[in-house]
Amino acid sequence: MEKVRQTLTVRKERAILVAAFVRGSDSWDNLAELTALAESAGAVVVDRFQQKLRTINPSTYIGKGKTLQLADRVQRHKADVVIFDNDLSPGQIRELEKVVGARVLDRSELILDIFATRAQTTQAKLQVELAQLEYTYPRLERMWSHLDTVTGAGGGPAAGAVGAIGTRGPGEQQLEIDRRLVSRRINELRHELEGIDSRKLREIKGRRDFFQICIVGYTNAGKSTLLNALTDAGVLAEDRLFATLDTRTRKWMPARGVEVLLSDTVGFVRNLPHQLVESFKATLEEAVNADLLLHIIDVSNPEVMKQIESVNGVLSEIGCGEKPVLEVLNKVDAIKDLSQVEILQTLHPDAVTISAKTGLGLDVLGRKVTQHYKGREIVLRVSSSCANGKVQSFLRAHGDILNEQYYDSSVVIDVRMGQKQLPELERLHPDKLEIIQG
Repeated sequence: MEKVRQTLTVRKERAILVAAFVRGSDSWDNLAELTALAESAGAVVVDRFQQKLRTINPSTYIGKGKTLQLADRVQRHKADVVIFDNDLSPGQIRELEKVVGARVLDRSELILDIFATRAQTTQAKLQVELAQLEYTYPRLERMWSHLDTVTGAGGGPAAGAVGAIGTRGPGEQQLEIDRRLVSRRINELRHELEGIDSRKLREIKGRRDFFQICIVGYTNAGKSTLLNALTDAGVLAEDRLFATLDTRTRKWMPARGVEVLLSDTVGFVRNLPHQLVESFKATLEEAVNADLLLHIIDVSNPEVMKQIESVNGVLSEIGCGEKPVLEVLNKVDAIKDLSQVEILQTLHPDAVTISAKTGLGLDVLGRKVTQHYKGREIVLRVSSSCANGKVQSFLRAHGDILNEQYYDSSVVIDVRMGQKQLPELERLHPDKLEIIQG
């Protein structure tokens, strides 16, 4: 009898990992990342199975022979679940489960499960539930075994079938009831999230007076550790994938007179399920509305180049492809052979090399961010009333005073400052502004 599939979880289960790819495709060490994902979900990995394919089998993905080999491994290791690094169709999962005798999960299900265990806030929990239901909806037929017909007195096949008023008739499959329930819950979640998202977007847009920086990067690249190092935010930072899902925003002063807002975001991963990207859209708005993105790169990871490509792909998907980006090469303290760092520095000459854990290079990062904040340096001649103390305070806080001359009721100040501070200076209503250099 087919097992009832009522959860996507893999916690404390014995798992066999499978990574299959077509020959000639741009593959990378699938099993290393899949192992980390499975262990993050709480599974115990008992075996690994990697397969090169000429073509993808429409029935079982890996073909009949390899499926039988997989079934033998499941029996030998007494595995509870088989986790594929690939995204499988409902039909492929159903056929695989029949042969291997264990539950089969694909990559998207695994990531959704991890997100479900990490969600802490109401918003994150709703976002994950919505993503899970949107993934589950087209797969209900193979997830549930109670597809018996619900019938009343008018349609019951058994003698003396009895049904309440309103239930008598030809009946319907339990599958259709499940679909309606899931569809109704999806609509409820979308409506609830719309309200939360609207408030979130208003909150983000309300910060327009501040220079906003968003930390992005592959999961476990050290984003939360960096936020803690720069702002004493006290955000959970663990050596595991998707340790935090909730956005944290803190004030940071990278230099004298420079105050910015620094936000951490959910980590990206290769082939992030599109349901998650869609449901976490408001969370990712932090990146969309940022003035600068800090792309944190884990230089200690052997697949670092492909991780960079994955992050850039997600950024393009959410509309951040043209945003100013400062690349930050993190975890240099974990590297014994510095040649890999040197290669990355050659390929990314504008990147900053740091260790968020030890504090190495954070001063350089602060200076680079300040350059982005100020923009191209210019020299201004500012004329203002002596009574307008706000103008003088702003110039001293945000620029370098080159010359200062006082007259009866006014002052003329020559100052070097960033071009991006001009709009803020203009809001203080000086009597006259003149660019004399730059």
